[in-house]
Amino acid sequence: MAVNVSGSFSADLEAYIADETLPLTRKQLVVYQFGDPATLPKGRGVTYTATRYNRVPLPFAPLSEGVPPQGELMTIQQVTATALQWGDKVTITDVAELTIKHPLFKEAIKLMALQVSETLERNTFNNLQGFTQVNYVNSRGSRAALVAGDVMNTHELNRAYAMLLNIGAPRFMGDEMTDTKLEADGGGARASSNPRAMPHYVAVLHPFCAADLRENSSIQTAWSYSDINRLYNFELGEWSGIRFTFTNMVPFWTGNAAITPTAALTGSLATNTYYAIVTASDTQNQYESQIYQVSAGISVTGPNGSLQVVLPVLSGYTFNVYVGTSNAPTNLGLSSAGPTSGPMQGQAVQLAGGQTVTITGLGAFQIPPAAPSTGVTVYPNYIFGRGAYAQVKLDEVKFTYLKDADKSDPLNQLRVVGWKTYYGTLLKNIQFAMRIESTSAFNSTFG
Repeated sequence: MAVNVSGSFSADLEAYIADETLPLTRKQLVVYQFGDPATLPKGRGVTYTATRYNRVPLPFAPLSEGVPPQGELMTIQQVTATALQWGDKVTITDVAELTIKHPLFKEAIKLMALQVSETLERNTFNNLQGFTQVNYVNSRGSRAALVAGDVMNTHELNRAYAMLLNIGAPRFMGDEMTDTKLEADGGGARASSNPRAMPHYVAVLHPFCAADLRENSSIQTAWSYSDINRLYNFELGEWSGIRFTFTNMVPFWTGNAAITPTAALTGSLATNTYYAIVTASDTQNQYESQIYQVSAGISVTGPNGSLQVVLPVLSGYTFNVYVGTSNAPTNLGLSSAGPTSGPMQGQAVQLAGGQTVTITGLGAFQIPPAAPSTGVTVYPNYIFGRGAYAQVKLDEVKFTYLKDADKSDPLNQLRVVGWKTYYGTLLKNIQFAMRIESTSAFNSTFG
C-alpha cells in the first residue's frame, strides 16, 4: 500500500520561530551604586586626588602658667584614582539585518545597555579587592587555610561590626558629624523600632553566603519570632547593625591542582629556576575564578630559555599564565599565543584551553589572585560604611548608533552599536571597609 509520510515532504515544511525572544538570566546589580559620585573636570588629566587632614594628637599634659604649648604639626593623607576609558561595540551587516527574523539592530542596543551596567558592576568589584582589611572565617590565617565548613556566621558579623565601629567608620543613616555625641540612655532622635532607620553598615554577599546565613540557627530563631515572612521570601534584611544585599556578580575563587611547565630553548629567559601559576577567567564576567596552585620550580638554561605550558580543557574559560623566579610570581608571561593587539598584546592572557603555550619571557607586572586549597571555593563578603569608595567620572556613558553610509562604508553594508565611558573607582578610605572570606555549604551547580 502506498503511504505518504511527512518525511517525503520535508522540503515543503515551514519553520516556525516565535516573535518574542527568550529571556536572559538575571543579574543583581548592587555594588556600583554605593560609591559616592565624584566628577573629574575635563582638561585636568585622568587622575583624581582626594585629601584628608588628619587629626592632631590630644595634649599630653596641662599647660604651665605663662608657658605656651609647643604646638602640633598638621598632616595630610591623599588617595588617588585613575580614570580609564571603557567601551565596546557590536557590528551587524546589512544582509544579516535584511534576512534575520528578529530586529538585530534593536537587539544589539538592548545587549549593549546590559553590558554597560554589568561592566561597571564588575569593575567595581575588581577595585574593591584593594581594601586591605581582610578577615577569614573561623580565624583562619589565609585564603588557602579555609576549609569546606568555614561558612559565614553571626560571630563573623559581630566581629566585623565591632571592628568597623571601633575604627570609627561612618555608618549609613547616622554619624553625619565627625564627633558624634550619643545620649547616655541610648535613645534620642535616632531611636526607632524600625531597624531600617537605624545607623548601619552595608554588606554585599554572594547568594550562597546569604543562604549560609539564612541557615544559621540564631538568625532563624530571631526571624521566627519577629518576621516569619523573611523565612518564606528568602530575605536577609538586617542583622547585628548590618543591612544585607546580595548579588550573583560577586567574584569567587576555586583552587585547582598545580600545572607544572617544562623547560625549552625557544625564548629569552635567563638561566634560573622559574615558577608558574595558571589562572582561568570565565568568558562572561572575565573574573579570574579558577586558580591553579603554584608549580614546582623549573630549571631553565638561558639566555634563550622558555617554558612550555599544557593548558587544560575547561569550557567557558580562557587562561592566563604568570611566571617568576620566586614561588609567588608577580609577572605575566610573554607569549605569541596571547592577544595580537590592544593593551595586553603579547601577554599570556586570554589563552584558549587545550593547547601547549610557550612562555618566552617575563611580561607585565601583575599579581594573580591567591589560590584556595585544591577543591575549595572561597567567596568574598564585603562590609563597608558610608564614604568607603567613590565613582569618579571624567565622561558619562555615551552610546553610538551608526546606520548610515560614510566614506569608510560607502555602500552602507555595516551597522554599529557601541558605547564608551571614562571613569575610575576611588578607594576613599580603606579603613571604612573590610572583606570577610568564607566557603559555602552550597555549590555552584544543581548537583
